Amino acid sequence: KLELTLNSRNAPDLRISGGYRDMLKEYETGSKKDKRQKEAVLFIKQKIDAAKWFIDAIKQRQHTLLSTMTAIMSHQEEFFFTGDETSMRPMILKDIAEITNLDISTVSRVANSKFVQTEFGTYRLKFFFSESLSTDSGEEVSTREVKKILSDFIESENKRKPHSDEKLTDLLQEKGYNIARRTVAKYREQLNIPVARLRKEL
Repeated sequence: KLELTLNSRNAPDLRISGGYRDMLKEYETGSKKDKRQKEAVLFIKQKIDAAKWFIDAIKQRQHTLLSTMTAIMSHQEEFFFTGDETSMRPMILKDIAEITNLDISTVSRVANSKFVQTEFGTYRLKFFFSESLSTDSGEEVSTREVKKILSDFIESENKRKPHSDEKLTDLLQEKGYNIARRTVAKYREQLNIPVARLRKEL
């Protein structure tokens, strides 16, 4: 069973001081209603309203974080159990926005700025998003899965005769991935892996 908690170490429990509530009540029920007292009542009310708004905003932010991450965990459940990148499913911002009823821009902001700590490491939330690619059987797989396999091919290659992009394309196609050479080149560049001639070792 997966469990999700917010890191609240730097976010103490917020509440409005009872002293200010009592002060407001005292001013409001006082018999003396001069200009200074009315100004004091208005000032305290404004500060209490601002504090309430701030607390509500923090709670809304926490709710947004939890609902977004819960949806991501549900979509990528196998990864959170195994840590295996090749088990990740295609997932775009729109998928999570529809599940959470949040705006795509809100999901994007959370994905780009927040991290999740797992037993397999700490990841930026945008790590879990990827486009899809089809296989020979018509199955939709995550481009992250393809990148992981591409990276494995390059890691295990003979460094005296590294694989060209054409060869890497053939290897991926043999595994059933419908992928073009230019897409392989794009993924390789996104992985910050140089072309074959620059990977060659004497």
